[in-house]
Amino acid sequence: MRLLTHLIDAAKGKHPLGAARSSKWPTVREQHLLLHPTCEVCGGKEKLQVHHRRPFHLHPDLELDPKNLVTLCESKKSGVNCHLWYGHLGNFRSFNVDVLIDAAVWLKKFMSRP
Repeated sequence: MRLLTHLIDAAKGKHPLGAARSSKWPTVREQHLLLHPTCEVCGGKEKLQVHHRRPFHLHPDLELDPKNLVTLCESKKSGVNCHLWYGHLGNFRSFNVDVLIDAAVWLKKFMSRP
């Protein structure tokens, strides 16, 4: 099942087929989610993803750096896949270096909407 998920994600452009995560990644991901258990954009708590601000396949030295990580969701809680739209600007083959700034702006909007 894990291989199938990997292939589907690769087809969507979430990561290149040859990308290999560090063996420490599951622990770093789990620790990040314990410290940051909600989506930085909408405040959601479902379908959370730990997003790399600078993609690990381009910046392998930042893969495990906590300052390079941000929690985003794919729950569509507010009608939007936050990981896709704010982390990848609508295309998983892209990335948003301003994701933290954008997330803060939109979280404030979501939390104060009428």
